[in-house]
Amino acid sequence: MVKKNETPTSVRRREFLAGTAMLLFNATPLGAATISGQLPWTPNAGSPPSRIKLGPWEFFTGEEGRAMEAIADCVIPPDPETPGGKEAGCAVFIDRQLAGPYGQQDGLYIRPPFVMGTKSQGSQSEAGPAQKYREALGSFDRACKSKYSGKAFADLSAAEQDAVLKGLESGDLKLDGADGKAFFEQAIKDIQMGFFADPIYGGNRDMVAWKMIGYPGARYNYLDWVNRHNERFPLPPVSMTGRAEWTSQAR
Repeated sequence: MVKKNETPTSVRRREFLAGTAMLLFNATPLGAATISGQLPWTPNAGSPPSRIKLGPWEFFTGEEGRAMEAIADCVIPPDPETPGGKEAGCAVFIDRQLAGPYGQQDGLYIRPPFVMGTKSQGSQSEAGPAQKYREALGSFDRACKSKYSGKAFADLSAAEQDAVLKGLESGDLKLDGADGKAFFEQAIKDIQMGFFADPIYGGNRDMVAWKMIGYPGARYNYLDWVNRHNERFPLPPVSMTGRAEWTSQAR
């Protein structure tokens, strides 16, 4: 019998899907594993993204890397409980992103004509993130050295660094050949992203940001805590690759 608002086609489709599901269940032997003495964890079982490699800069020059680390520490300063943006690896996160598909605009349509898009359309520029960072950081370095007797941004005092970044934010500090205000806004977003992203991408080292805010990370289930606001989750966070103590022992 066809129910109200149901067409014969929809009924047949539902019956077909249900029949297929029953066939698969009946044809597949089911079993249960007994877990004892260890967590039911298989590293990389879900095929997560490749872990970034620690080591030298892959995109930044040495001076560019120093500048980005100093900017990251200004945006996310260290305190007695949590490392700042530099130690959390935010500059490393940005470096690896710029050296990869994101920086090179892989998968995006980048042929002319190039026109100014609306805010909702995002950047419509021919220059991708990698080119914009390179041009802005070079101009940024020259502006700092011109204003502070040859000193690079990383060598300035904390007060001087804050003054420089405030100048970028307000637009008072002009960068030759680059949009300083746009660079500042992009750097803020990328530093924040690196601080809170999964550690597999190079930032949020030792899951320091997740520990700070009580985020459980990539745990498979914490439904009992979803509606328990202002209560700290009692277990440590978990990355997409688990926790070191889970996989340290050979099985």
